[in-house]
Amino acid sequence: MTSLPDLLAGRVVSVLGGTGPQGRGLARRWAVAGVPVVLGSRSAERAAEAAAAIAVATGGTVTGADNAGAAEQGDVVVVAVPWDGHRDLLSELAPLLAGKVVVDCVNPLGFDKQGAFALPVEEGSAAQQAQAVLPGATVVAAFHHVSAVLLDDPDISRVDTDVLVLGDDRAATDLVQALADTIPGTRGVFGGRLRNAHQVEALTANLISINRRYRAHAGVRVSDV
Repeated sequence: MTSLPDLLAGRVVSVLGGTGPQGRGLARRWAVAGVPVVLGSRSAERAAEAAAAIAVATGGTVTGADNAGAAEQGDVVVVAVPWDGHRDLLSELAPLLAGKVVVDCVNPLGFDKQGAFALPVEEGSAAQQAQAVLPGATVVAAFHHVSAVLLDDPDISRVDTDVLVLGDDRAATDLVQALADTIPGTRGVFGGRLRNAHQVEALTANLISINRRYRAHAGVRVSDV
């Protein structure tokens, strides 16, 4: 465990949907890095059980709460919930998320016999929907393409991928890039304004197709930066 960068010092990261594969995997990696983490879930009991297991495995500071409790405790709040409950949950938690950096990693995807495909979103993307229902928060889009399988595997020490970070506030995107950089092998790369989040979210469907064809856990690398 190395010392955290100044941008993250003293900050607590909460993960809504933290007992799901993506949320749990991110929490595990941040706990290893020394970031205090609060797991959120619909069930506070389930969150507490998952948090205790991660804390024992990593030696990190991980606690559990229901999603409202996690939203209240976090300085940075990561949204890793299923798409179909995205709007309703964030609308409910809006008062608790005001003034905070909210990191949306939700991918609006559908699945049929031909595989995964991007779903249309009225606001343009999940991240833009989050900003629309959270006018008091600063929303950043990130962590869409990091394999949950790799993140949650304690035998894998490095997750070799770039994380595209999109947002309209430079301080917030710098903070989220620093959060990505705490995971060995992972690098946060600024990917543009929040209005460009749609194609980043949609690219996940392509990665799912790659993974199925090649039996892999593919990520994204940006060259020459």
